[in-house]
This record gives sequence, structure tokens and C-alpha cells, in this order.
Amino acid sequence: MTNILDDEQQVIRARVSLTQQIDRGSVVLSSPLAGAFLNVPRHPFVPVFFRREGERFIPWRITDGDAAAWLDAVYTDDSLITEVDGVHAEHAARAGVTGIPTSSSTAPSLMADMLDALDVNEGDEVYEAGAGSGYNAAMLCHLAGDKHVTTVDRSGTLTALARERLNGIGFDPRVIHGDGARDVPPDATYDRIIATASVRRVPPRWLERCRSGGILVVPLKGTLAGGMIARLTKLPDGTAAGRILHTPAAFMPLKTGTEVEAPVPGIPNSPSRKAALSGRVLDDWTFSFFAQLHLPRDLVRMYGLSDAGLHVTTLYDPADGSVTRIEDLPESSPLVASTGPRDLWTAVEKAHRLWRRLHRPRREWFGIAVTPAEQTVTYAAPDGHIHRWTL
Repeated sequence: MTNILDDEQQVIRARVSLTQQIDRGSVVLSSPLAGAFLNVPRHPFVPVFFRREGERFIPWRITDGDAAAWLDAVYTDDSLITEVDGVHAEHAARAGVTGIPTSSSTAPSLMADMLDALDVNEGDEVYEAGAGSGYNAAMLCHLAGDKHVTTVDRSGTLTALARERLNGIGFDPRVIHGDGARDVPPDATYDRIIATASVRRVPPRWLERCRSGGILVVPLKGTLAGGMIARLTKLPDGTAAGRILHTPAAFMPLKTGTEVEAPVPGIPNSPSRKAALSGRVLDDWTFSFFAQLHLPRDLVRMYGLSDAGLHVTTLYDPADGSVTRIEDLPESSPLVASTGPRDLWTAVEKAHRLWRRLHRPRREWFGIAVTPAEQTVTYAAPDGHIHRWTL
């Protein structure tokens, strides 16, 4: 039987279709970027990926039934899950796995938006934190030249596969198995730094190793849904400044150090109060990125449904032990219960009032500044008042 990937014209049509999908969206492709999507194939980097069936993630290969449908899925503007709880799709049993996705091939339109912001030119020295499947690194190789690209991933499996697949299409960048936030090669500085996983703050090493005039594109995300992407320019004084991109993004977190998820304590019987806002407000990406600016840096959020099938959110600050639960009720206002020194929902309510008073400002209206000592997000209101938050 003929392999659909042997039909060069069909594969080219698939790449053209993907480029057109991106261009019809919110990203205006520059000629170099359009050329990258037209010339760099995606399918070598995702020969197996997961599709969700209920609670399970089932590996999907080109040999699993309809090859044309598989190829369409690869060249659709969507993210493709490649790893769940550390189990790569290529190593998963046919029956699939359950758990939480830990690596994916980013939606191409989001890749395009970030690569456009990065503004890579031929010969630029580029550092990528989060090699993942290797597809984004291949784009960087096409734009800058493979000898100018370094990509890092903490997963040995992902690093080995990315190296193999990049080599398979003729690219030979520097591929490092290590901590993307810390294992920046000691002998290098970079014109461009990009992360394909989220961090809570810009790692100091990235700021240090970016050359003056260089650009950093970094997804920033805490525990809430609405992450943001910062585009920063390194300044001669060693600091960096820029803006938040308009595109919301909820990248998986960059694994660095020895993260241990703090268990959320229960709330004993304690006085409660009525709230004007349901915990569901934090699922609104237009607000949640703003709410995150008002909350503790290491805040943990858990949410789900009560026995009555109504929404419940729990917030926990490991720094001082504060725990707050916001529970929807059938026919009245949500109920808030807290333990510890602070009612964490008060900060969310205050943030929501300010957000409404500022007329729901869009994320691209916010500035960001990073110094070795401090990282801040700012918003200049029409009346000239500067609002400032520390990351």
C-alpha cells in the first residue's frame, strides 16, 4: 500500500493549507515566516500524538486507520499532545493513558505569533527553552541557520527525539538535555531568546545572556488560566522592557529545579460570607491574567464541582498558609470560607472592581520591565495614572 507521505504533492498541499489557515487568522505572516511554514514539515516531529477520548489519551499513528485524516490533523492549526505524565505518545500502549499532558506541539498560529514577535534574522544567535517536539526549533533553524540555534529540554526522551528529527530533515542545531532556565551554555550570549513553556518570572540567566538590543519572547503564567506572553528588548543598562502580546497562552510550565506541588489544606468549620463573584470568573481569560497580578506569586488554585454539581474554587498561599474556598450555591450568592491570616478572594474581588473601572483593558495595553532585582507589569490609564504590579 502506498504511504501518503510518499506523495510529495499531497504533503506540500498540506503545508500550504496550514500556512493559509495561519494567515487567515489573527497573525499576518511576514515573507520569511510564511516561507518557514511552507518549507519546514511538521509531520516528522509528531509521528505519533495523542487524541482525547473521554478521560483517556489514545496514541494516533499514520498507520491507525485513515492516513489522510491523520495528515489533516497534523497540518491543522491546533496543538498536538505528545506526552502525558511523562509518557511519550510513541511509547504509550494502544489503549492509551490517563493523566495530565506534559508536552505538546504548540498550535502553529501561536508559534507564528511568537516567532513574528521574536523577529529572527539570518545569523542571529537564538536560544530556545523547551525543545519539545523540535518543530519550533526547526523553524528557528530555517530562519537563523541551524548553526546559530541552541534548544534545551529537561526531558531526555524529548531531547533525543528532537535531535533525531531535526537531523532527519537536515538541521543540526545545538540540542542540550538540561534545565532551560539555568543550563544556558556558559560560553554563549544570544540575540534572541524564546521559551515554549511558561515561567512565573523571567529567569535571571536569560536576562543576563541576552545581548544588548536583543529580544526575549517569554510566556508568563501563574496558577490561573490566562497566561500572557511578554516581548522584551534588552537595554544597554542590563535591564529589559517591552509589552505583553495580545495573544493569551496557557503553556505547560517549564520544569526547573525540584518543583514539589504543595498539598492544599482543608478548611475547618469557619465563618463564611457572601461573595458577588463566582470562582468561575477565574476561567475568563480576559480577566484571569489581570487577577493573577493581584495574587501571591506561588498561589495554588484547585477547582471542580461540589456534590450538588456546582462550581467550587479553592485558593491556597503556601507562603502564609491562607486557604479560601468559593462555592456556588443553587439560589443565592456564592459562599466564601477562609482559614489562615487572609481571605484570598478579597484580592480577586478588588482586582475585578479595578478591571471593570478601567473598562476591561486588553493585555496588549500593558507594559513589562525586568531588572536583576525586580520584574513589574504596568498599565498607563487614559488619565495618566500608572498602575504597577510586581511579578
